Amino acid sequence: MTELDARGAATGTGDRSRPRAVLPALCITQITSWGIVYYAFPVLNPAITADTGWPTGTTTAAFSAALLISAFAGIPVGRIIDRWGPRTVMTTGSTLAVASVLIVAAAPNLPVFFSGWLLAGFAMAATFYQPAFAALTRWWAPDHVRALTIVTLAGGLASTVFAPLTATLADHLSWRTTYAVLALVLAAVTIPAHALALRAPWPKAPPAAAHTGGSAARVSRSRPFWMLATALTLSAFTVYAVVVALVPLMIERGYTTSQAAWALGLGGAGQTLGRTLYATLARRTGATARTTTLIALGGVTTAALALVPGPYALLIALSVAAGTVRGNLTLLQATAITDRWGTTHYGRLSGLLAAPATTASALAPFGGAAVAGPLGGYPHLFLALAITSAVACLVALKATPT
Repeated sequence: MTELDARGAATGTGDRSRPRAVLPALCITQITSWGIVYYAFPVLNPAITADTGWPTGTTTAAFSAALLISAFAGIPVGRIIDRWGPRTVMTTGSTLAVASVLIVAAAPNLPVFFSGWLLAGFAMAATFYQPAFAALTRWWAPDHVRALTIVTLAGGLASTVFAPLTATLADHLSWRTTYAVLALVLAAVTIPAHALALRAPWPKAPPAAAHTGGSAARVSRSRPFWMLATALTLSAFTVYAVVVALVPLMIERGYTTSQAAWALGLGGAGQTLGRTLYATLARRTGATARTTTLIALGGVTTAALALVPGPYALLIALSVAAGTVRGNLTLLQATAITDRWGTTHYGRLSGLLAAPATTASALAPFGGAAVAGPLGGYPHLFLALAITSAVACLVALKATPT
C-alpha cells in the first residue's frame, strides 16, 4: 500500500470514495437551483407586482423570508448530511423546490405567495451551496478546495444562464406560466441528478484530531468559533449591502442606470475570477491570515468606492476588484471549518457558521437602504460598511483555535 493509499484508507477519502458523477451533477444542479429558485425572482418581481397589485416591498419580504428560513434550516440539514450523506437531503430538497415554485406561480393571494417562499427556504437549505459543500468536503478531502472551486464557478453561471432565459420566457408568457415552465425544468434536471449521481457510499467520517477541539458541540461553544461566525456575519452584511447599493451609489453620482448595471455585472465577472485564484491563496496562507486579509481587502474596495467619484473606468475596475474579493469570500466560508477543525463534523458546524451570515445577507439590502438616508447618502453608507469590515477583520484575528 502506498503512502497515498494509506492516507486515503485512514481518512475514508481515497479515490474510490470520489464517484465521478458527483461533481458534474452538483455543478449542473447548482446552476439550475440557484438560477430558478433565486435569480428568477428579481427578474419576474416587476411583472408580479404589476399583475397582482401587491406592493414590491411585500413580495421582496417574502423572498427575504425564504433566505432567513434557509439560514436556520441549514443547521439540521448539515447534521443529517454528516451522518447519512447528501442524497436523500438534496433529492428531497429538489422536490420541495419544485413544489414551492409551483405554489408561487399559482398563488391567488399574498398568504399563499408567502407560504410558497417559506417552503422555498427549506428547499434552499437542502439544495444550495451548503449541502453541496458538505458532500464535496467529505468525498474529496483532503483535495476538496479544487472541487469546491469548480462547483462555485459553475454556480456563478446561474444568473448568466437563467436571468436572460427567465426574461425571454416572460416576454412571451405571463409570470405565472414562466414560473411553471421553470418548475418543470427544475424537476427534470435536479431531482434525477441528485437521486442518481449521489448514490455512492458515504465515507465514514475521520476521527477528530486532538488539535481540532473534539466534538461538534464543544467546537460550536468555543470562543474561536463564535469569533469566526461574528467576523463572517459582519463581512457578509457588508458584501451584500455593497452589491445592492452599488447601482444607487453610481446613480447618485450622475451615472445612468445602464452604466451602473454594467458596473454591477462586471463585478460579477470579477467574482468568478476571484474563485479561480482561491486555491493558490489557500496553499500559500494560513487560515487566520487568509480570513483577515480577504475581509480587509473587502473593506478597502468598499472604502475606495465610497471615496472615488470617477472616472467611470476606474469605478469599473473597483467593482471588478470588489467582485474578486467576494468570490474568494465564498470559498473562504466553504473551507473555514476544515481549515480549523477538520472534516469530521463539517455539515453541522458549517450550518451553524452559515446561519448568521445568511441572515445578514438577507437583511443587508433592507438595512443598507434604510440607513443610507440618515447617513447622508450612499457614499457615507459605503464608508460605514468599510468600517464594519475593519471591525470584522479585528474580530477574525481572534478566530484561531488554541
